[in-house]
Amino acid sequence: MIIVSACLLGLNTKYDGTTNAHTLLQEYSSLGRFIPVCPEQLGGLPTPRVPVEIVDGTGQDVLRGICSVRGEQGDVVTTAFILGAKEVIKIAEMVTVSAAILKERSPSCGVNCIYDGSFTHRIKSGQGVTAALFKEHNIPIYAEEGLTEARLNELLNNDGG
Repeated sequence: MIIVSACLLGLNTKYDGTTNAHTLLQEYSSLGRFIPVCPEQLGGLPTPRVPVEIVDGTGQDVLRGICSVRGEQGDVVTTAFILGAKEVIKIAEMVTVSAAILKERSPSCGVNCIYDGSFTHRIKSGQGVTAALFKEHNIPIYAEEGLTEARLNELLNNDGG
């Protein structure tokens, strides 16, 4: 099984109540090998919700207690992000996932980059909270950006499902 950010599969779980539908992932979803998750929802946040960013760090720093996840007006949602990441890991362990395909730039799911915490749409290198926890648990993570049919087939072939 492969965990996939729910918004990529067309579910309206994005912070603003919309989706980040990814055509290729949606086409392959009928194979029944994806588990859609939204860490923010699993952490108890509503949809829609205030947009947030990791301030002064990365997902790894959030997990270490070094920085926080905040909205532009200062609302702190760090606890929900950590709880949601832990819930996703529980799911991954229950079904023995082989990988995760996550939404790039998300403060939860960013694989290679996230917004920089300034709320100006600037991007920096780093992972979101859930992606960082996947890395700590040695579960391979992939961004949806640049995902090809060949790469997706390779992930599914290595999945053993």
